[in-house]
Amino acid sequence: MSALVAVLTLPLVAALGVFVVPARLRVPMALASAAMITGAALALCVTVARGGPVMLMAGGWAPPIGIALRADGLAAALIIMTALVMGAVTCAAWFEASPARAGPRMAFGFWPLMLLLWGALNAVYLSRDLFNLYVGLELISLAAVALAALSGTAQAFAAALRYMIFALAGSLLYLAGVVLAYAAHGTLDIGLLTARTPAQGDALALGLMTAGLLAKTALFPFHVWLPPAHASAPAPASALLSALVPKASFLILMRLWFEAMPDLATPAALLALAVPGAAAVLWGGVLALVQKRLKLIIAYSTVAQLGYMFLVFPLAGGGGAAQPWAAGAWTGAVFHALSHGLAKAAMFLAAGIYIAAVGSDRLGDLRGLARALPMTGFAFALAAITLMGLPPSGGFTAKYLLMTSAFAAGQWPWALLLAGGGLLAAGYFYRPMVALFARDARVPLLRSIPRAWQSVPLVLAVLSIMLGLLSATPFDLLQVGRPPPASEGL
Repeated sequence: MSALVAVLTLPLVAALGVFVVPARLRVPMALASAAMITGAALALCVTVARGGPVMLMAGGWAPPIGIALRADGLAAALIIMTALVMGAVTCAAWFEASPARAGPRMAFGFWPLMLLLWGALNAVYLSRDLFNLYVGLELISLAAVALAALSGTAQAFAAALRYMIFALAGSLLYLAGVVLAYAAHGTLDIGLLTARTPAQGDALALGLMTAGLLAKTALFPFHVWLPPAHASAPAPASALLSALVPKASFLILMRLWFEAMPDLATPAALLALAVPGAAAVLWGGVLALVQKRLKLIIAYSTVAQLGYMFLVFPLAGGGGAAQPWAAGAWTGAVFHALSHGLAKAAMFLAAGIYIAAVGSDRLGDLRGLARALPMTGFAFALAAITLMGLPPSGGFTAKYLLMTSAFAAGQWPWALLLAGGGLLAAGYFYRPMVALFARDARVPLLRSIPRAWQSVPLVLAVLSIMLGLLSATPFDLLQVGRPPPASEGL
């Protein structure tokens, strides 16, 4: 219980603290706060794994009067992944976000925004109330838009403004759906909505909330804000925007379709969620193939990688939720979210090191750079292995679970999509790998990169591989509190 409270309150208190302390104490306080929050996340994860879901009634009042917070296996896994990424980003920003290197805007604004985002993400992972989830989403959008604009360039401000427009539109759609759900049932608690008597407006409410969340997740065709925002932001901010921010709205989609209103998950509705995911895999992969900047390749890769997660809806939702393959599809989608978070953060942090070293992320300017920065090159290669879905990485485990579920369900086109997306990923990651490991070039470094800085993305990349090698433990954790099959829950 105390660990659950700590992961919610510590980031918000720390965000206020780094905002008011003197500049010389800002980084030490951020590092200490990150260590404490990570410790609380580990404690909560162990508690959930050993004793089952942890519940907390805010103010001692049970729903529908009060607000319930619940840490199940899914929430605990996302909380620990977020803590690992945030800890790594904090260490990388320690090197990158000093006033002398990044300017006063980055040095002052990054720390409170990062911690605010951390607290908002944890709130979304744990909340069981649809309006409370809306509040968490708004805090995430507030911090994410500011992080996207943190570099202060005209391109960054334009990208952040576009991001804000999509975020506001998504928020309005989601909130409209919440209002309709409350009007029909008098409660917004997910557990109580599961046991509700179906009402006429439920489909419209779920549709509005889903549309808003798709915009916030940047699923095709709502992805147009994502590549410019990620490419123009500082590398630590890009890592957060890509690895963590889309996972919050995707989690809410899973809560809605698998827990709150599984009776509305008709085959047509689930197909309508999966088709844009398939288009995202193909469109994002094709556009990543033609980019000439490393950060844009990674950003369009995020568009493609997010699409895989939406295959969970036709494979594990509706009537198929009672089938034996549903658990594998559900777990595979979450495994993909976890491995993508670790690997994509590693890639953006590696790109930040390259930009710091040579002043550019154009592929032509990075030729031979892996010889000068071998640890960073190795980290990028390991992260690419995960995102391509090659063994023994966590990405391979995710795609294996999804692909075997697709064949077991007789939905083989999704398996072909997984294979085709992997080939596209191999193609668009091959180009930066060829440039980085070129033997006919030697790039002079504009700035020496400490080994400690280079080790940060390497740790994340190794963790993304270990997620596959040691997959039994996270697999068991994800089954704690997993929603029952539709036939059992109705």
